[in-house]
Amino acid sequence: MVNKFSDLEITNSPAGKSSPAQTSVERAIGDLRRGALVILRDAPNQTAAVVQAAEMATSMGLKMIAQITGSQPTLAITRNRAAAINIFNQSSNVLSVSLPKSNGPAFIHRLSDPTFLEDYNNNDFKTLEIEKLTVIPESLGGIAEKAIQLAKYARLLPSAIFSRVPLADVNQLSNFKQDNGLLLVETASIDTFAKIRAQRLVKATSAKVPLLDAKNANLIAFRPVDGGDEHLAITIGNVDVSKPVLVRLHSQCLTGDLLGSLRCDCGDQLRGAIQAIEEYGGGVLIYLAQEGRDIGLINKLRAYRIQDLGADTVDANKHIGFETDERIYAPAAEILKQLGIKSVKLLTNNPDKLTQLSNEGVKVVDRVAHIFPSNPHNEDYLRTKAIKTGHLF
Repeated sequence: MVNKFSDLEITNSPAGKSSPAQTSVERAIGDLRRGALVILRDAPNQTAAVVQAAEMATSMGLKMIAQITGSQPTLAITRNRAAAINIFNQSSNVLSVSLPKSNGPAFIHRLSDPTFLEDYNNNDFKTLEIEKLTVIPESLGGIAEKAIQLAKYARLLPSAIFSRVPLADVNQLSNFKQDNGLLLVETASIDTFAKIRAQRLVKATSAKVPLLDAKNANLIAFRPVDGGDEHLAITIGNVDVSKPVLVRLHSQCLTGDLLGSLRCDCGDQLRGAIQAIEEYGGGVLIYLAQEGRDIGLINKLRAYRIQDLGADTVDANKHIGFETDERIYAPAAEILKQLGIKSVKLLTNNPDKLTQLSNEGVKVVDRVAHIFPSNPHNEDYLRTKAIKTGHLF
């Protein structure tokens, strides 16, 4: 039996070549990961700020930001992280917290990283210490929020150091960035980045790869023309795109998929999906680069440490500052479209996958349950998914 995708030539995404705006965001992600400073500009509101990822904070970086902007940097954190350090009753999604000059990088790490001092329950913060900080709600969609989004794209802690550029320099940012050797990124580009990156996915290559439970399998690798995360489509058996195709969207889980971790059910779901598709006669597994519900491997391991101190999988992510689930499934929808698949039977227990795929124009005609036995190490994890994220078990 021939896998119809084994020699498939997939037309590149209509989005075309890399755009300067997208490239600037990709470069900013790399700059933040290596601890560099970047400039964010909100052109419609005539504001700009110099930004550094909080996780990469150093004394030199703080000094540079202060020298460049002429003002003391502040720390942007999410509402979830604020609640974790006893800053409550905040209506804004993002808050800026004052950074006293007497406190250096260690103070920033304490504010932004719950694992920094190994103290999940109180994070070593006393009420009096918190009360001394000036906390300001930041505007929806403002520069502070975009700085945190960039940090998330970089798979760093969701917090950022920033200091606004003086108004007199905002209209002369070309000279300002050149004088200081910094990359300039428009906040509007951050708004559209994830969606456009999904639309710019193109086929990189493909190869026949017989699998233990599916000998007639083909791997097709996709990546955005701008660079960025690579995703896989694993086609198995006969795939008839004129009919609804059995599909599984699987987010990468190194610990479960590769190491056989008992903390989750990801490894069981991956191998079970391959077996189910093979038994069905054909289908597609989309393997998405979304480790830890798209917070990255290092942040996932941080979340595990917090879980070991009493939190569940949802609260651990929130304690770091993330949302319950950071994933979007636009990349999966784009891959399915490029494979010519318009309607699917989706192997999932997650209703959010059904909703997102439908919103992206992929018709979901049926949900196929994908349930596996629990073990003593993942019973609480599965219970939390059912109670807090609506998984259908």
